[in-house]
Amino acid sequence: MPIVIDTTVLSNLAAINRLDLLRLLGNTLYLVSAVYEEIQHGLEQGYAFLTNVDQALDDGLVQLVTIESEAEWQQFRSMPNKLHRGEAMSLTIASKRGWLFLTDDRAARLYASRQGISYSGTLGLLRYAVKNGHITLEEGNNLLAGMITLANYNAPVTNLRDLLAGG
Repeated sequence: MPIVIDTTVLSNLAAINRLDLLRLLGNTLYLVSAVYEEIQHGLEQGYAFLTNVDQALDDGLVQLVTIESEAEWQQFRSMPNKLHRGEAMSLTIASKRGWLFLTDDRAARLYASRQGISYSGTLGLLRYAVKNGHITLEEGNNLLAGMITLANYNAPVTNLRDLLAGG
């Protein structure tokens, strides 16, 4: 299943220079044009680590995508105002195309849950990486700590052990 990625997850991974972890998902990865605009705005604001997202595009790790059909445009225009453009566009594409949505934004996750859109986020990716032996628990916790420090990630946990215990 293709995956559309929101700014929050990209920022967290870019801050610790680990966008490569997205490769573990083994699917085609996309970011919508509105998320790309948010990334460019972040660069203009001085978040130099976001250059890693441009490099991921250049390397083909992620691809740009945008709304194409009239049905997608209609859904996008009807999205709740509390969602940013990048989240609204990502949710629209995930919904209409049946893609997985990666986000850490609470409002976007709530909307996805209510609409039956499959989603995960940064912690889900780290949990997957640890659980499947791609990184150790210690490495995962160090990456998480880096995201909290460098990207101001407001993670609900500070130790991945808490997530791994749940299965």
